[in-house]
Amino acid sequence: MTLILPTDYHALPHIEKNRINWVPIHQAEKQDIRPLRIGIMNLMPIGERYEFNVLMPLGLSILQIEPVWIRLESHAYKTWAPGHLDNLYVSYEEAVRESPLDGLIITGAPVEHLKFEDVHYWSEFVEIVNDTRQNTPSTLGICWGGFALAYLEGISKINFEQKLFGVYELNNLDPTHQIMSAMDDKFWVPQSRLAGMSDSELDHASSVGMINILASGKESGHTIFETADQRVLMHLGHPEYSASRLAYEILRDTGKQAEYPVHNFDPTHPVNVWRMHRNTFFHQWLRFCYTKISLS
Repeated sequence: MTLILPTDYHALPHIEKNRINWVPIHQAEKQDIRPLRIGIMNLMPIGERYEFNVLMPLGLSILQIEPVWIRLESHAYKTWAPGHLDNLYVSYEEAVRESPLDGLIITGAPVEHLKFEDVHYWSEFVEIVNDTRQNTPSTLGICWGGFALAYLEGISKINFEQKLFGVYELNNLDPTHQIMSAMDDKFWVPQSRLAGMSDSELDHASSVGMINILASGKESGHTIFETADQRVLMHLGHPEYSASRLAYEILRDTGKQAEYPVHNFDPTHPVNVWRMHRNTFFHQWLRFCYTKISLS
């Protein structure tokens, strides 16, 4: 329905161009509506350029959404525009001081090649996730965010020799699930990653009741799964990406590593075939969060 944004938010032209409704913060405070407070831990390089990728599907929801941009105190954000972090982002402690989050999204991060314990903000990250694990209806991890959440559940990450680049078909493994029920039996998802999870290890975790596997692909493996208590949802792809974002990453990285194959996507003529999956996935996740807080 509506995003709640500051009047000087840098991406407002893109918001309005894409016909996403928004209201300024002062107007939202006067309304007798309780918006969903969705935390977004943005760990992407040049993070201000990435924000719209997440806001787009959130803004298409029938619910009113208040994005709460979260910064890590132990992260330097060296590639970000000066002042942007201070103007828009808050610490996790500030984000939950007066009211809890109704959901948390953790983005990808360019640290796939590192051991989790070698990521300089890992301790703070773990502390936050441990808190949301108990106090937030759902924590959603995308790409590296998904790897990290799975690792904290006891599932190890594996590094790839070649980057998984392009658009891959997934099979819907649970069409009765609250989130997956609105999706087709087969759908397309962008991938841009140098790591993943072992299908055999995920299968074992599923067999002993640790996780539920929701979607898998022949080339990309198990891609969407959740903890058995449904409080943590992991998507190893990039459903939020626009076609131009995926093309940008492919052209950037294939210039350095020409041997990376690109699957079902031409970065010189980018075409989005996963928009429906993106919109449906985020819509259903927001609905899931809303249902959980409504029943609590």
